[in-house]
Amino acid sequence: MNTRTTRSLRYTTRLTGFAAIAVAGSLALTACGGDATTEKTSAAKTTAPAADSAPKIEVTGAFMPEPAMADMAGGFLVVKNSGAVADRLTSVTASAFSGKAEIHETTADGKMKEAKDGFPVPANGALELKRGGSHIMFLDVKKKPKKGDKVAIELHFEKAGTVKVDMPVEAATHNPQQHH
Repeated sequence: MNTRTTRSLRYTTRLTGFAAIAVAGSLALTACGGDATTEKTSAAKTTAPAADSAPKIEVTGAFMPEPAMADMAGGFLVVKNSGAVADRLTSVTASAFSGKAEIHETTADGKMKEAKDGFPVPANGALELKRGGSHIMFLDVKKKPKKGDKVAIELHFEKAGTVKVDMPVEAATHNPQQHH
């Protein structure tokens, strides 16, 4: 072989080698890029909230015993959450009925105190506000309700927002446990 042919052969070999390295590198980068995209897509899918990942709040059994006092009343109900995500009842309002509404808990010694942090509503569970336990306290009642009246209240939840409830006024001795 002459010198010119040897140079040409070396050049072609180098060029082919570089081309092979470039192709292999491109394939490797493409494969990594594909995996990274897949990982990002997968991560987005697992961290993005699904349509059914919100609390599903339903209020049942709401009632207010006819109050003995003209300016104060109590309210009871059950908050059911059939969703896969927990929520929290943070406050109650009843501005047409009372100047102030609070959610109260009864302590171990039988005293009532405001639950300033609200009450948890577990996923696929319930929060029961009942006589002798946690309840709604209406203060500065504007007009004492009578049996048969309905009181409009709003329950405010951390995630589910506001839920409006018409709370019927029952006899002062009403006990829903006796009616099941």
